[in-house]
Amino acid sequence: MISPECIWPLGAELGEGPVWSKTEKAVYFVDIKRKQVHRYIAATHETMTWPAPSEPGFIIPASDDTFVCGLRKGLYRFDARVGTFDKLMEVERERTTNRLNDGFCDPRGYLWFGTMDDEEQAPTGALYRVNDAGTLERRDDGYDIANGPAMSPDGRTLYHTDTRGQTIYASDVDDEGKLSNKRVFVKLQGSAYPDGMAIDAEGCVWVALFNGGCIERYSREGKQIDTVAFPCSNITKLVFGGDDLRTAYVTTAMKGLSPVKRERETLAGGLFMFRTPVPGLPQNVVTRGLVSAG
Repeated sequence: MISPECIWPLGAELGEGPVWSKTEKAVYFVDIKRKQVHRYIAATHETMTWPAPSEPGFIIPASDDTFVCGLRKGLYRFDARVGTFDKLMEVERERTTNRLNDGFCDPRGYLWFGTMDDEEQAPTGALYRVNDAGTLERRDDGYDIANGPAMSPDGRTLYHTDTRGQTIYASDVDDEGKLSNKRVFVKLQGSAYPDGMAIDAEGCVWVALFNGGCIERYSREGKQIDTVAFPCSNITKLVFGGDDLRTAYVTTAMKGLSPVKRERETLAGGLFMFRTPVPGLPQNVVTRGLVSAG
């Protein structure tokens, strides 16, 4: 039985998007609603928080020791050394109610990310990839909340979440990053919603469940094979870190909890960790398109 430990009870309103910094041996993540970027250093437990100009949906390491950060309406370069955010490009100016949401970097160094209707009502969210020229390619569309992109170890399958539709899709990916053969990978039932994901070295998919109080692990065939229960309802995403990539760091959220649940779930919004039976995949860093754009 895996038992998660809360290592930073910071009470994030919407903790999201953990990534592992191998050089710093630290976890970076965001609180979307409170417009903050956080860092937790594993060895010393030292924490740091930076204010962001608008809601940060994700933060991804880049090869020049900075980060690509998806703020509300654009991509920015975040330099933790000085705490600055420099705009790289605007995104979806025409979709006025949208904001950027979850993102990840694939093994080839390309950034993928989703957008969503901030009111969580209209299917105006889309999935994007940034190409070598530093411009956006829309790869999928029609999501209320486009979430949790992740990729198989061989880089040939993209997993992507329609959170409100309680569906995780799988698509084939070619060498140009084009998607085909979109299919249902997992369809959830009940009141839990699939949020962020991570893939382990065996190709299994770990899915954080918002309003589900757990992380579920699925085989490559979409069969549930493990569950990790948490002492709070809203689990948002995980990343594999540590020297052996067998420490999972997990973000959670207070968003959506009733006053009674907020009082009861004392660790909601905290950063958690647990040890995994198999290692995850290494944290990829952005090397294509955006690094030379700043």
